[in-house]
Amino acid sequence: MNVLLVGGSGFIGTNLCTALVDRGHDVTVLARSPDAADLPAEATAVAGDVTDYDSIEGAFEGQDAAINLVALSPLFKPKGGNEMHDRVHRGGTEHCVRAAEEHGVERFVQMSALGADADGATHYIRSKGRAEAIVRDSSLDWVIVRPSVVFGDGGEFVPFTKRLKGMFAPGVPIYPLPGGGEQTRFQPIWVGDLVPMLADALTEAEHVGEVYELGGPEVLSLRAVTEQVYEAADGSVTIVPLPMALAGIGLKTLGFVPGFPMGGDQYRSLNFDNTTDDNDVGRFGVEESELTTLGEYLGIAASVAN
Repeated sequence: MNVLLVGGSGFIGTNLCTALVDRGHDVTVLARSPDAADLPAEATAVAGDVTDYDSIEGAFEGQDAAINLVALSPLFKPKGGNEMHDRVHRGGTEHCVRAAEEHGVERFVQMSALGADADGATHYIRSKGRAEAIVRDSSLDWVIVRPSVVFGDGGEFVPFTKRLKGMFAPGVPIYPLPGGGEQTRFQPIWVGDLVPMLADALTEAEHVGEVYELGGPEVLSLRAVTEQVYEAADGSVTIVPLPMALAGIGLKTLGFVPGFPMGGDQYRSLNFDNTTDDNDVGRFGVEESELTTLGEYLGIAASVAN
């Protein structure tokens, strides 16, 4: 098949590109500044910005399938402000769907997020929900995938925990976590486990019209994630509970400080879990017990779900 990876030069996209090339597909990577050096030699790199329809429209010509991987991080405020979530996620998806329909692309896979809801609590979640609505209302053979946080080499989830400490408690062996890190739970999935599912979603007929929630084999609190990351680095850290109300005031206030990377949305995201209601990995012929845990990836003893 001819497959277009929109936003394919990022963490998940480069891994998916390699998997698709290995399966014998002809892959085109569309990104704002694609670097061919990060892609398999067999892949084609094309420059384009999803917020500019004319810059991406031609890349959809001759494609059998496309996947929209473009996403701003929910962990930090985007450059340009929170309205960029709507511009990139909803507006960018609208442009991709329009181009796919005009060029007769048969399969369209949308990378969404757990909890996507047009009326959700954060700009990120709302924009993802509105983007899903555009895909559902299209004439395409669509598939929507909602993964939990994805970890692996080149991903931001593991480094995020250390970056937080560097912002809030640099140079001291304590780590103030909102709610002691017990308030928020994740179901992290390894990129090496997720990518084959995405590849199947692009090619297998039984996935058309389905929405999949995908997570890893365990549910971990933010505290458990943090402890594992530091254990893997042969270090230790003392976690100090930070009252949620105080964390909210701090993040909302600091959000107005130029250059500070977090704000009210990041606080609000701490108040709901990033876990599946019913893990759909089995729909791809995979057992949860076969998936890689965060602890296994980090090279430490098997972790205990929290």
